[in-house]
Amino acid sequence: MNTSALVVDAFGRIQEVVHEVVEGLSDDVLSTRPEDSGNSIAWLVWHLTRIQDDHLADAGGYEQVMTADGWHDRLGLPFDPSDTGYGHGPEDVAAVKLSAELLIGYYDAVHARSIQYLETLTDEDLDRVVDRRWNPPVTLGVRLISVISDDLQHAGQAAYVRGLLGS
Repeated sequence: MNTSALVVDAFGRIQEVVHEVVEGLSDDVLSTRPEDSGNSIAWLVWHLTRIQDDHLADAGGYEQVMTADGWHDRLGLPFDPSDTGYGHGPEDVAAVKLSAELLIGYYDAVHARSIQYLETLTDEDLDRVVDRRWNPPVTLGVRLISVISDDLQHAGQAAYVRGLLGS
């Protein structure tokens, strides 16, 4: 297995979990917050999608799907197009009310664009520095593992919330 195939497989696993968690849920269930203060399934899936869209577009040098394909307008959320959910408070989490169709639509569009990019990667690409704001600077390999880890954690949290809600 080469680098490209490995990361494509990892991102494919995220997609599987996102679909398993979101499909068949009503808008009300998707926006329900455990104990009225936890993160909803809708917020968790929107956030993991935003992180993937933001971080891979930056690393790959292409425009985010959020803006390139009109998803900011379609989702209709009260956030700046660059907002990824990092640092959101309770009011922001509560504002994410999306249908399963919109969540899956945006996620699948980001996934498809991500796969297009990931299929071009070589082993040598992993050492390329993509973010100099950190010490040490972040390489593409580290960024990809970070996104995979973050996305899988949030997808797992969303699955847990779905279980809590008995859905």
